[in-house]
Amino acid sequence: MLKAQVCIALACLVSLAGCSGSKDTGAEEAPTTPVSVATAKLQPITHSITAEAVLYPINQATIVPKISAPVQKFFVNRGDHVRAGQVLATLENRDLLAAVQESKGLYEQAQAAYQTTSTATVADNFTKAKTDMIFAEENLDAAKKLYESREALFREGALARKLVEDSKVALVQAQSQYDTAKQFFDSFQRVGRPQQLRSAQGQLQAAKAHYQNAEAQVSYTEIRSPISGLVSDRPLHVGEMASSGSALVSIVDISKVVARSNIPVHEASSIQVGRPATITGGGAELHGKVIVVSPTVDASTTTVEVWVEAGNPGEKMKPGVTVQVSIDAEHIDNAVIVPAAALLSTDEGGDKVMVAGKDSMAHERPVTVGVREKDQVQILKGVAAGEQVIVDGALGLDDKAKIEVSKKSETESGAGGKEEGTNE
Repeated sequence: MLKAQVCIALACLVSLAGCSGSKDTGAEEAPTTPVSVATAKLQPITHSITAEAVLYPINQATIVPKISAPVQKFFVNRGDHVRAGQVLATLENRDLLAAVQESKGLYEQAQAAYQTTSTATVADNFTKAKTDMIFAEENLDAAKKLYESREALFREGALARKLVEDSKVALVQAQSQYDTAKQFFDSFQRVGRPQQLRSAQGQLQAAKAHYQNAEAQVSYTEIRSPISGLVSDRPLHVGEMASSGSALVSIVDISKVVARSNIPVHEASSIQVGRPATITGGGAELHGKVIVVSPTVDASTTTVEVWVEAGNPGEKMKPGVTVQVSIDAEHIDNAVIVPAAALLSTDEGGDKVMVAGKDSMAHERPVTVGVREKDQVQILKGVAAGEQVIVDGALGLDDKAKIEVSKKSETESGAGGKEEGTNE
């Protein structure tokens, strides 16, 4: 009986010892999480900014006639290619042509009158004035001699006083005629001749201006393109009245296009004129550059307008469509790059990664993120080149949790680590 009780007690002790041993073993062995890793590399990265934009032609012109007249003929239709200076249409101009002929006749008359005035009339008047003055001077000399002669005879008593008085009156008249002739000659030399020439010249210039204006009115009836491009609109038909305040033909040049986009202020601050950019849309991709960064901010949207210009071979892209622009705002040569899949969010709203340590544990690292480009992220602070970050299996992983790196990612990261070491 006593033996049986002893055996039962020993069995219970053995059983308890076995349970206690198994419990202690479970506490010592923590579970291992399988993960995939990638090596943080030192390589170049480009900061690209992507946004929607509206496409515009590089140049456009809306042609408005300077006069109102019926359309006589069109030489182009919508969609036609035109070159700068090409005649697009003509307006009715028969009345204007008649006005040109009339103005031309008046101009020719003014030319003839000026020629006559400058070569004949002025010269004749000058000669007459000079001759009249010389004749008056000769008469004055004769009257003086006659008066002096009669005065001498009168003093000798050989001549009556009445004859002396008559010669004195004749002398006064001759003096008056000479003074008048000389004054007219001097005045003609000083004023008359230049004034006659100036008057004739003024009439000639006025007639010429009238003639040129009439010719200009006729030239306005010939509508020419100021730029090379495509006819985008032609609202009128032959015979309809073209008004000086309405468009007759519209031309757009789409050999190049400009994409205008509104970029948020914090992104636009890194964009500079001349940076390379790409325009994508309608199954086409055009490579160009930034040509305008607005110096002001739109207060209603807090955005900055940015223009990207690109060549448009084959004129595939059309103005007015919505496209996407991608601007290479900044190029960084030596950046620490990790896959975007390695990036996690902290409880405080920051960023972190889990680094696979050589101790087979995951180590949580807060990081500062720089440029994000597609599936790559630049790490400014928190991870060094050559370290391995967990890209698969990190979600929900605790700091210093045991991990097991998959053979495939271990091989890739090892190769990457070797490459990084070689670069160094």
